[in-house]
Amino acid sequence: NWRGPVWFPVNYLLVEAIGRFARFFGEDFVVEHPTGSGVKRTLAEVAADLNDRLISTFRNDSAGRRPVFGDYELFQSDPHWHDQLWFHEYFHGDTGAGLGASHQTGWTGLVAACLLHRPDPVE
Repeated sequence: NWRGPVWFPVNYLLVEAIGRFARFFGEDFVVEHPTGSGVKRTLAEVAADLNDRLISTFRNDSAGRRPVFGDYELFQSDPHWHDQLWFHEYFHGDTGAGLGASHQTGWTGLVAACLLHRPDPVE
């Protein structure tokens, strides 16, 4: 986490800005994404990927664990807690674990707007 925590509203605004640039520059403007991958993508594709990465903080991974719960085994494995999502104030930059205040929705509720930006239904 040497780069510091992830704040949801800043990342949401970044996705929105990239989406606006995508509409301005169109499909011909491409950038390497992810950095160092050699893969060229449109800004719309980059915005969609970053949007999905924000959402993935709350989704089950391949092992059935949610990054937002970090190492809290009670929340990861107890069926009474696993689907009760907490909207933390900010998140660990490497693991996605929720940090800071968790007792209120606050600005992390922007994940709902991220879900609305998806072109396909979310399970």
